[in-house]
Amino acid sequence: RWTIREDIRIHTVLSPTVSLVHADAGQMEQVIMNLAINAQDAMPEGGVLTIETAAVELDESYAAQHSSVRPGQYVQLAISDTGIGMDAETQKCIFEPFYTTKEKGKGTGLGLATVFGIVKQHGGNIWVYSEPGGGTTFRIYLPEYEGVFETVPSPPAAAEPVGGDETVLLVEDDDMVRQIFQAMLESLGYRVMSMATAEACLNWLENGANTVDLLLTDVVMPDMNGRELSVVISRFLPQIKVLFMSGYTDDVIAECGVLQPGIHFLQKPFSRQALAEKLRDVLR
Repeated sequence: RWTIREDIRIHTVLSPTVSLVHADAGQMEQVIMNLAINAQDAMPEGGVLTIETAAVELDESYAAQHSSVRPGQYVQLAISDTGIGMDAETQKCIFEPFYTTKEKGKGTGLGLATVFGIVKQHGGNIWVYSEPGGGTTFRIYLPEYEGVFETVPSPPAAAEPVGGDETVLLVEDDDMVRQIFQAMLESLGYRVMSMATAEACLNWLENGANTVDLLLTDVVMPDMNGRELSVVISRFLPQIKVLFMSGYTDDVIAECGVLQPGIHFLQKPFSRQALAEKLRDVLR
């Protein structure tokens, strides 16, 4: 709710009888967030975002029509919007890396490709149903977990993450990811200056901006990596704190020099709680 615009109503239809699935909670959160942000972009004048779960059986006849499906019991996660919809040609391409329908600078086209990859890693499938002007539904089928889970006591309810009132300069080249992180930061009470490129960030600083407490920057970016950017920014703001983030492997980001002792780093994807805790650790 803290990520989606107020003119979009969120409606949930959650089955109380669905079985368990074996999945990475952080990656599932990323799937839902990516699809929710896409749905929001498809409803520029507002609408309804519906999230549903259900227990389903995909039988032999269904599998015969969908070559990647194995017959069996599944948990369905469906995310629907009442937005502008997509034509058949667009639907054929949406899961391809770097394919995007957004204007230049508004997205890399990696959101749905990432969703597709995560679903496949979990042994599931994802299908899209859409018509121009008729909204869009993404249906994800995750296989029911057939193993045995140990019964453990429910953890105590998590306390609301501790935020702050400092100013954070957020630099992230992926439009969708940047929207999510900005919403996280603002929900925690921080003032946020959001930039898509290192160049835009430096132009802003050169024009006299001097009230930034922390730089939250992606490591791998097209024009200048996060480590290089932090060095330049420190010339303008010597006291600024820096928190790096990346979804790449250690081998890739190590080349950028952000895994050295004393450097603060957060691995994507991360939760709002993890971000809140890391920010307070860096800013104290």
